[in-house]
Amino acid sequence: MELWNMTLENNFFLFGILQSSKYPELVCATITFLYLMAVTSNGLLLLLIAMDKRLHVPMYFLLSQLSLMDLLLTTVISPKTFVDYLCGQSTISFSGCGFQMFLLLTIGGAEDILLALMAYDRYVAIRHPLNYMVFMRPKVCWSMVATNWLLASLNALVHTTYTMHFSFCRTREISHLLCEIPPLLKLACGDTTKYQFMVYTMGVTYLLIPISAIIASYTLVLTAVFHMPSTQGRKKALLTCSSHLTVVGLYYGAAVFMYVLPSAYHSPQQDNIISVFYTIITPALNPLIYSLRNKDVLGSLKKLLEKEPMHD
Repeated sequence: MELWNMTLENNFFLFGILQSSKYPELVCATITFLYLMAVTSNGLLLLLIAMDKRLHVPMYFLLSQLSLMDLLLTTVISPKTFVDYLCGQSTISFSGCGFQMFLLLTIGGAEDILLALMAYDRYVAIRHPLNYMVFMRPKVCWSMVATNWLLASLNALVHTTYTMHFSFCRTREISHLLCEIPPLLKLACGDTTKYQFMVYTMGVTYLLIPISAIIASYTLVLTAVFHMPSTQGRKKALLTCSSHLTVVGLYYGAAVFMYVLPSAYHSPQQDNIISVFYTIITPALNPLIYSLRNKDVLGSLKKLLEKEPMHD
């Protein structure tokens, strides 16, 4: 077959969940609603953390980073999906596909590491409360976040560059909602077995290290929590940890299914559903998981609605 990705003028055709659904109007309306919900909830959480000085602590600084990542992640996907549906097309250029892949890998990789940093923050807060502001001082927090973004972007650049260097000669139809490595490699000419194994190995490693850090942190945290003399303090600590563990479960569950579980065990339709889950549904749910039971955030929101001045 003719090699067609030698110029940037060729397009891919994305055949995702909208094209395979019996009710595309309902799916599109649901995606739009979830996107608006994600933008509103994450934007509001970012606003509250920025405006209320009582939330200017490491825990909420890291939470603001999570909201920013969720906001960016869903924005990379949802608006294009909506516009494509309205225009009756589902194309993406070769360069656009590579750029989308780079953004998704960067944001997803950064969120992967961030969840481990948030677990470390809870470990320090509960196991070393007297030295919390020493271990988690602003300079350390900014350094961790900057390193996180740098590592994620370098990893994304390597994978995007190598994936897009292949010649695609089978079809231009990607059976997926977005440009990700596994479905794109199915269109490549030549043998991609070694690279697929490398992607699998890197995916397992990239997920395993943060997951191990989270498990270790929360093992120590829970040990300390159950030895707390105060019932109220124990309840508050468990409430905060449960919110984070819920978010961890949602994110890593989808990531493991997509990048660790061998492709023989999941179909393109399942991949599409999982993609919608972690790029659209999860970003909409995360702020609610953290905020609905958080007295500090709810108190800040109440003051904002009442238009009362925020103070120390």
